[in-house]
Parts: sequence; structure tokens; C-alpha cells
Amino acid sequence: MKNKYIVGNLMTLLTMIIWGTTYISTKVLLGKLQPMEILFYRFIIAYFTLMLVYPRFKKINSIKEELIFASAGITGVTLYYLIENVALKYTLASNVGLFSAVAPILTAILSKFFMEHETFSKNLLYGFIIAIIGVFLVVFNGSFILKLNPFGDFLAILASATWSVYSIILKRLNNKYKYNYIYITRKIFFYGVIFMIPLILILNVNLSIERLIMPSILFNILFLSLVASALCFITWNIGVSFIGAVKASNYIYIVPLITAVTSVIVLKESITYVVLFGAAFIISGLYISQNGFRNPFKYITFFIKRLKRRDIYETK
Repeated sequence: MKNKYIVGNLMTLLTMIIWGTTYISTKVLLGKLQPMEILFYRFIIAYFTLMLVYPRFKKINSIKEELIFASAGITGVTLYYLIENVALKYTLASNVGLFSAVAPILTAILSKFFMEHETFSKNLLYGFIIAIIGVFLVVFNGSFILKLNPFGDFLAILASATWSVYSIILKRLNNKYKYNYIYITRKIFFYGVIFMIPLILILNVNLSIERLIMPSILFNILFLSLVASALCFITWNIGVSFIGAVKASNYIYIVPLITAVTSVIVLKESITYVVLFGAAFIISGLYISQNGFRNPFKYITFFIKRLKRRDIYETK
């Protein structure tokens, strides 16, 4: 059980580190492709990749099961990314980044009503308040330009709520159906792509293969497809399964921080003391959300003792 908890936290952390870098790739692609194009290419390639990795099919057991998979596909793939992209057209990217950090608290509230073993504790609230201050500092980086746009900001919050609903559906899926994680993720992608097709037709999206094979576009699409989707949706699935939707969602706080660090490395942007100060708040808020106000050094000591014991057994 302890090992599952550690693996779940590591998987979720890995997912958020990678997802924090996707904004750079998306920024590059938005200069050449429409948002719906990026979304379709990303998940159709990811779907067929997982098909190659795990080519097994299972018979349809019930309409209810298919509806759960379909609801996961439309919330976690189609609606979340579509709403977020539309929000970026109506409000500042910094606002979207800030409002995305409400996902953990929304997940906790929804879980209280729809999940049996998930609880809403004071530590979650304290951690949220501290982490949201850190997210604010990192996102705005010392320059306070919060221009509220009711419609765009509402969409940003709606995107976070959609992701929270997806995380809860995913947890229920894992609890009820003991399928392979790759199979679950692949089937979610399938329904996500199915729901994209009507939108592509309605929005009259031009899917151009010529643009897709351009080196810079192809590289970023493959990164989003193979790493950020095929791999990360599986690791997120494992994380939610092992530690629960609420604790997994708390790691969303670090996404703006990872994006800021990536911008420094890739885009050569400067890092300020405000960002470092914000990072301290985010990490503290995440820790409090997960563990409360307990001494963090206790966990460090625990891991050191475990490593020492392993060394003793190996020498014997």
C-alpha cells in the first residue's frame, strides 16, 4: 500500500512536469495550425500509438460501461482542451493559467458528493490558499495585469471544472472496471476523437497534411501525441487510481511553475525573485494539501532509513 502511494505520487508528478512544458509546444503550433487541428492530430496519433502498444480489444459488456468511457472521452479530451483554447481567445493567457489552478479545489468539492472514499479536509483548503498565492506570483511574475473578461474567465474556470469531472469519472472507471491502464486510456482517446469529428465539420477545420510534415510542426505534434498524451494520460490514470482524484489533482498547482522554468530554458526568459518566492508558496501549498502541517523531514528520514536497510540486505 505504501509503495502504491509512492508510485502514485511519482506518476502524477511526472505527468505534471511534462504537461507543464506543453504550453511551449502549443505556442509554436498555434502560429501555423488551428486549435482544433492540433487537438485532432494530437489524439488521433496518440490513439493509434496505444493501439500498437496494446492491440487487444474487449467485447462491449454494457451500454452503461460505454457511456462512462464516452463521458471520460468528451470531458478529459474533447471539451477540456476545446474550452481552454476558446478561453485563450477571450482572455489573457495569464488569467487562464491562474484559473486553471482552481481544479484541485473543484475536484475536492465534487469528490465529496460523488466519491465514497474522497474527503474534503481543512488541509486541502489551507493548501489551496497558499498554493494559489504562489500560482499568482509565478503567472504574473511581478507585473500585475489582471484584466478580467467575464466570458473568457468563466470559460477558463469551466475548463478546470471539466477536468475535475474527468478525474472523478476516471477514478470511478478504475474502481469499477479492472482493465489494463493502456486499454482504458486508448478507449478514452477513441471517444475523444469521435466527439471531435462533428466539431471539425461544424467549424470547417482544414486538416492539411502538407503543414503537418513541416519539421517544427511534426516534432511538436509528436511530442504532444506520444509523450504528453499517450504516456501522460496513462501515468495520470495510474496516479488517480493509486492516490485518488483529489490528491492527484493537487499536483496541478506546479504546472505554472514548470512552464516558467521551461520558458527560462527554451525561450531564454529571465527568472525573477518573485517566481522563486511563488515556487516556495506552490511547493508549501502542495505539501500541506497532501500531508497537512506535519514535519516534512520525517518523510526524508523514512526514505533514508529504507535505503540504509536495502544496502544492509544487499551487502549480506
